[in-house]
Amino acid sequence: MPMTPLPCRIFCVALNNSSDSVVFFNGKVCKDPKLATADDFYFAGLNIAGNTENIFGSNFTPVTIPGLNTLGLTVGRIDFAPNGQSPPHIHPRASETIVVLEGTLYVGFVTSNPDNRLFTKVLNKGDVFAIPIGLIHFAIQRGKNQCSCHCYSKQPKSRHKS
Repeated sequence: MPMTPLPCRIFCVALNNSSDSVVFFNGKVCKDPKLATADDFYFAGLNIAGNTENIFGSNFTPVTIPGLNTLGLTVGRIDFAPNGQSPPHIHPRASETIVVLEGTLYVGFVTSNPDNRLFTKVLNKGDVFAIPIGLIHFAIQRGKNQCSCHCYSKQPKSRHKS
C-alpha cells in the first residue's frame, strides 16, 4: 500500500504575532520553527459547551491551534440542544469523523448518483461515525437532553444545503 507523501516541512506554525521571526512556506507565513513551543500545538477549552440558543439548536466550536496550520486537520466540538440539528452540508475536500461524548445523536449521509443511498445511525456516548469526503450529511439530536460531540475533519469549511 503506498504511503501518503510527507510534506517538505513537518509543521508550519501559523504566525499570530508580527514580531515573531517569519519563514515563508508554500506562500504561507510561518513562525520560525526554532521559535515554536509546545503552546503552539495546544488548546484548552474543548470541555466547555457552546451556546445552542439559535435557530438550529446547535453550536460548532472550532479548535484554534497554530501548529495545525498546513497539517490538514481540523478539530472541533459540536453541542446540540434537545431537537437541535446540524443541517445538511458537505465538506468538498474532506471526510469527517464524529465522536459522541454525551447524549444521543441521529446522523447520516447520502451517497452520490446513481444510487443516492441513505446511510444513518443512532449514536450514543462513545460511538464514532465516519462520513466520506464530499457527501451531504446531517446530524439531529432527538433526545431530551443535551448532546456533545468532537469532530475531526481535514478542513473547517463546509457548504450548507437547503
